Amino acid sequence: MSQPAATSLRRTLLRRLAAPLSLLALMSGLIAYWLAWQYTQHVVDRSLADLATAISRQIQIAGADAPESVPPLAQAMFSDPVEHLVYRISNGDTEIAGDHDLPLQGTNVRRMHYAYVFETVYKGVSVRVAQVRVPQPTGNPIVVEVGQPVHHRFRIAAEFLVAIMMPLLLLLLAGWVIVWRVVNQQLNPLTALADSLNRQTHTSLEPVDETYVPVEIRPLTGALNALLGRLKTALEGQRKFIADAAHQLRTPLTAVKLHAEQAVNAREPQKVSDAVRELRAAADRAVRLSNQLLSLARAEPGEQAARFVDIDMAALAFETGAEWVPRALAWHVDLGFQRLDDPDNDTPLMARGNPVLLHEVIANLLDNALKYLPPARAEGGRITVTVSQSLVEGVPMAEIVVEDNGRGVPGAQQADLFKRFFRGDGQTESGVDSGAGLGLAIVHDIMTLHRGSVHYEDAPDGGARFIVRVPLTSRRALPLKDRPANHAKDAKDARDAKDLEEADIDETQDAPQDANKPAHQTSID
Repeated sequence: MSQPAATSLRRTLLRRLAAPLSLLALMSGLIAYWLAWQYTQHVVDRSLADLATAISRQIQIAGADAPESVPPLAQAMFSDPVEHLVYRISNGDTEIAGDHDLPLQGTNVRRMHYAYVFETVYKGVSVRVAQVRVPQPTGNPIVVEVGQPVHHRFRIAAEFLVAIMMPLLLLLLAGWVIVWRVVNQQLNPLTALADSLNRQTHTSLEPVDETYVPVEIRPLTGALNALLGRLKTALEGQRKFIADAAHQLRTPLTAVKLHAEQAVNAREPQKVSDAVRELRAAADRAVRLSNQLLSLARAEPGEQAARFVDIDMAALAFETGAEWVPRALAWHVDLGFQRLDDPDNDTPLMARGNPVLLHEVIANLLDNALKYLPPARAEGGRITVTVSQSLVEGVPMAEIVVEDNGRGVPGAQQADLFKRFFRGDGQTESGVDSGAGLGLAIVHDIMTLHRGSVHYEDAPDGGARFIVRVPLTSRRALPLKDRPANHAKDAKDARDAKDLEEADIDETQDAPQDANKPAHQTSID
């Protein structure tokens, strides 16, 4: 499908300003011509009437000698070839002077003082005639007629029109020039803005200078500057993320290479087996880091928002916790689930989101708890997943709390807890493989994408307490039998293709068969 042709703002402005200006000039010319025509008719009719009246006065003065004295005078008055005047003087019986073919009556008659003016045809030409009757003491009155072809007045009207239109055309031309200059001057800021944007590169996204930008264009430049700021921030974050990711990936890949070389150079079977085991562990760390980086990429705003569906957060938390029961039992950790607002868990907490990403949130928090709890508490380790509904600033929220009774997070490290690639020194000293420091950063980014929140606080009995809140939808809570499809199961199925937890699965292969029972069947605090 062909795209519509781009319109030119300059041509549009010139067309929309010059066209009305030209139309106004044309209308002014037509009105001027009509006025000139009306004025010409009036002036020419008055001139013919005055000529006829002058001859009639001479007849009155001459009296009985009029037939002898008037003809030479009339001949002298109407002999100008430029005016094309015709006349006739008669008393009805005798032609005194002039052309006897000039009609004595016509159409479009009007009276002007002592004369009648009408239009008639003389020798196939339309003429305008002024007629004056001079009464005589005896006999018929003498009729004086003075005529002129109509085309003569058209010539006079054209002369008037030219005299009027010449200044008007000059004004029109000057108006076009002014419009052209004004449009170009007003569009110069857009040209300067385009040049400024063309000078931008992906490494220097500086804001556009708005010093000389008109007020009407400033909303556009303001939006552009905001967009450039967001792009600059995103690109800087991306460059930093790529640099950090490359640095983080270098360590496990180097370990893989070293352990592979040890396995090749080892002579004893035990050393080969140890090197292969270390090689597998390093590969597992690299795979996990790669998958975490992919999770971070999926958590970026964009197309993920278009994949949001209605999710029962209570069911999602319960079923995600059930998936981690085997690993918890393998580490001798009591993993429990409880619903505070609805102990029977019959009413769903419906939220709008991506089930795969929200499952990743709960899974990362459980993984974090299981990773650091056993070294801190060899016996009596406890993790509780609590689901409830809360009200934050008038907005109903689904609240999921993952709490353990481990050592918690030192206060000095809590401010950096959700930063990418942050790993606490205390955790590393405990002998725990603290990973790449991406798990909590993934949780934070996913919650930002869902317009939710995640924060840390110390548990009342010691240990860590992570609180996740997701806005609930306005849908009415449905009974258990009418709940929507199991999105938690869909999320799990979508992740089956990923092998995020190969090492953990291997560690729990020998777990008891009853480890697969639902999480709420373990002890609930």
